Amino acid sequence: MGDFVGYRCSLCGKEYLPQEVTYTCPHDGGNLDVVLDMEGIKQHTQPRDIVASQESSLWRYLPLLPVSDPGGLGTPLRAAGWTPVFQPQVLAQKLGLRALWVKDESRNPTASFKDRASAVLVGRARNIGAQVVVTASTGNAGAALAGMAAAVGQKAIIFAPRTAPPAKIAQLLVFGARVLLVDGSYDDAFDLTIQAAQAFGWYCRNTGYNPFTAEGKKTAALEIWEWMMHGAVSTLIGGNKRLSIFVSVGDGNIISGLHKGFKDLVSLGWLEAMPRIFGVQAEGSAAIANAFFAGSEQIIPVQARTLADSISVDLPRDGVRAVRAARETGGSYVLVSDEEILAAIAELGRVGIFAEPAGATAYAGLVRAIASELISEDDPVLVLNTGSGLKDVRAAMQAVREPPVIQPSLDAVRKIIG
Repeated sequence: MGDFVGYRCSLCGKEYLPQEVTYTCPHDGGNLDVVLDMEGIKQHTQPRDIVASQESSLWRYLPLLPVSDPGGLGTPLRAAGWTPVFQPQVLAQKLGLRALWVKDESRNPTASFKDRASAVLVGRARNIGAQVVVTASTGNAGAALAGMAAAVGQKAIIFAPRTAPPAKIAQLLVFGARVLLVDGSYDDAFDLTIQAAQAFGWYCRNTGYNPFTAEGKKTAALEIWEWMMHGAVSTLIGGNKRLSIFVSVGDGNIISGLHKGFKDLVSLGWLEAMPRIFGVQAEGSAAIANAFFAGSEQIIPVQARTLADSISVDLPRDGVRAVRAARETGGSYVLVSDEEILAAIAELGRVGIFAEPAGATAYAGLVRAIASELISEDDPVLVLNTGSGLKDVRAAMQAVREPPVIQPSLDAVRKIIG
């Protein structure tokens, strides 16, 4: 466990002790950053200790996390994170890039990036003795919570909009969570979850509300840092060749978690310069990008409309930190259409990576960024695929052609293959 000393409001800067607050700043409702004692961490942990760890999961970074060891050895809780990084040369050549990698978060236990946040949240719930953990979700965060909770016998309740993809709802139910489908949007489910948590004394995991979600998601940045130190990779990244990271953005919590991880590494003196972070939003759900382009931190709600359900958000709850993540790292925001997202699903699929719409959004953003000259051929790039295409098969089928139906004969095969 890292030396957890309190929280700091991302808006007013006010600091709180761990026992003084739980979710957001009482003064202005701002998102809280978890504050760690970096000097204390440096006294008992060095980079070589992390690299030497035998833990092949996000728990190898326990010295940098604000939770104590949650147990659960031999369960999926201990398998979240430590996802593979692929180097699809075919895509790099097609895009004219010298170096391109894809970090595939679909390899997490419940097949999405959200396992990182939920693993740490379940750890926190066990630390504080919470009986029930509740969250609002379009599917991935709920599935992640349900799966991580099931692994260690933690009770979980999920509020999901009734329009969530059936495959995602199936995961929630199979993992044994209590599921309540809300006849409304994700934002409606989000607000109802907070009300229910307050009324019934449940511990709320909501993304962009509970500060521990960003702590879980920052572990991806820690993995990227460790990966960058490898010899073959380090020769392509460094000096003027800062890594550019592309990630899809909905509520803003993943991109802000990545930023938090890199900031922690800089504070420890383990990283000289942060990678550039590029947030990618769907054109129909662009509240954070709109603020970024306006040079503002005021997040104005939109009526979200996109096939990428995981990033379809009217009012992002972590918008300010999401704007800063791109601005403070020299990155930017990119907008893509649903048609571009579908094309990206197919492109990634041709190199063996099956991405859901939100995951493919990041790659679609890279394609648009190259066309807009935000990225040059010499820029090393890493794309985060945040979830498996199996999460939304209906969308995946829109990205490809229906297969032909033939008679069971060789003549029929010959007619098809020419």
